[in-house]
Amino acid sequence: MKQLPERQEVPESLTWDLGLIYPDDAAWEADFAEVGALADQAAAFQGKLGASASELYQGVVALHAAFRRLEKVYVYASMKSDQDTNNNHYLGLDARAGSLATSVSTKLSFCDPEIIAIDDATLADFFVSEPRLKDYSHFFDNLRQQKAHVLDANSEALVNAATEVFGASRSTFNVLNNSDLEFPLVQDEDGQTVQLSNGLYGTLIESGDRDVRQDAFTGLYSVYDQFQNTLAQTLSGEIKSHNYLAQVHHYPNARAAAMSQNNVPEVVYDTLIEQVNSHLDLLHRYVALRKRILGVDTLHMYDMYVPLTGEPPLSYDFAAAKVEAKKALSILGDDYLSHVDEIFNNRYIDVVENKGKRGGAYSGGSYDTAPYELLNWQDNVSNLYTLIHETGHSVHSWYTRHNQPYQYGDYPIFLAEIASTTNENLLTEYLLKTQTDPQVRAYLLNYYLDGFKGTVYRQTQFAEFEHFLHTADAAGQPLTAEALNQKYGALNAHYYGDAVVSDPEISLEWSRIPHFYMDYYVYQYATGFAAASSLSAKITSEGQPAVDKYLTYLKSGSSAYPIEIMQKAGVDMTKPDYLEAAFAVFAERLTELEQLLGQ
Repeated sequence: MKQLPERQEVPESLTWDLGLIYPDDAAWEADFAEVGALADQAAAFQGKLGASASELYQGVVALHAAFRRLEKVYVYASMKSDQDTNNNHYLGLDARAGSLATSVSTKLSFCDPEIIAIDDATLADFFVSEPRLKDYSHFFDNLRQQKAHVLDANSEALVNAATEVFGASRSTFNVLNNSDLEFPLVQDEDGQTVQLSNGLYGTLIESGDRDVRQDAFTGLYSVYDQFQNTLAQTLSGEIKSHNYLAQVHHYPNARAAAMSQNNVPEVVYDTLIEQVNSHLDLLHRYVALRKRILGVDTLHMYDMYVPLTGEPPLSYDFAAAKVEAKKALSILGDDYLSHVDEIFNNRYIDVVENKGKRGGAYSGGSYDTAPYELLNWQDNVSNLYTLIHETGHSVHSWYTRHNQPYQYGDYPIFLAEIASTTNENLLTEYLLKTQTDPQVRAYLLNYYLDGFKGTVYRQTQFAEFEHFLHTADAAGQPLTAEALNQKYGALNAHYYGDAVVSDPEISLEWSRIPHFYMDYYVYQYATGFAAASSLSAKITSEGQPAVDKYLTYLKSGSSAYPIEIMQKAGVDMTKPDYLEAAFAVFAERLTELEQLLGQ
């Protein structure tokens, strides 16, 4: 029987080296204490930020020094916990870091109201008398455009003090989903008994053996079915927090509150949903093709991920995947590849799944750390795409942190997903150009269509459901498991059409999606994929001029509003054009696959 290894059984070369952040926990403890001292230094400016240009400058510098050190402390504890959520010591460090973050945020919550309270004329005079403030001009602009939504200092302090309370539902879900849920034993394609997990599920659901993927599907959801009422409560608690925080900050709704943080107009969200719904015929056409090729009387949701061309003609272990990723990204130039090499060759990546390890994948770190990646590696094309996706985030982080000061040394998620999915699109372009075998080509086209389905269609479906969650709660409708199952099942049936059976298990899918706890997050996957489609097409067709614009975007961090940064890169995301272009590519590749498969 195959079982997941314990953390200490994983080869060191396949683990990330968090010793590059702190050599040991004692060093972390020292910085933990230092954060408190830095926060006290910044807190000494309370009531003084509007007194003079010098006080404002020194206060903002002190504020950022405290948060900069806090972020380093926080990510170390968080990643240590993520690598093994059964490790109580690091769960404790993570909890302490979270409490410290709450304490510091509460202590320094006076800063935003004080800066916003400075009148425009006085601030203009400050910029003249203290030229170094110009380094923070966009920081001030971004903060002051939130003027109507920032409370007085005492009220902001009360809200910040409750950060852990507002995050309790998310924390409960994460521990339950990653550590406490016991999934059943199932058989893989080789007839071996394996312990089902969220990570392994992604592989088994693609199996060419229909019994294997059906058993994985029913086995996984049998567990979520047992906990659906609990999970409905955790999700409901999270949504209530979003709505409450939007209300107390005088936003019309939670979506407006979430999108205003990046100054992204709500029309971007509405345009996405409108465009996707108007192109559902393409998804229905693809689903119908899937049913014909698989030759089944009834198509089920567990049939939606198996490659239509049978066994994948391409498979990569981690070492081979790194080589292929570099070939695909070579179009971005030697400088970009040098940073890929740094990430691949210095143990910045935690590669394989182990007992208790957080599921999924992410790129993490802070301004003063390496751009780390968490993976749960399986030897397939999907994981090659995951690697190149997270590396897109990581190189974006490297460029931002090395070209922007701390105050602009991060980027909003809206921009982040564009960088990662541009990498995915460049990989697709590379593979389609280098693979001429009809079987391989058909597999790649199928993989692209599945990726588009999962990133544009599925994430927009999630976005619609997420908007329902918030609007229903705001209207006083209880978010019970029954209500969530009914809504999600109906929405899933609407998206996938009549060619697929609405399996009762799929109505529970909402219960296992961590992104629903992240406050209007998922739409950015879909917009990011579509924008990336435009950027990758420009890079492929225009060459160096497009690469230069792209690298400028990667280096911009948060030095301007994301819509403006993307407009400079050549994509206007307030208009539907970039989405229509993406659907045109989907239609073109769907047609080619139909022809290759004789359909």
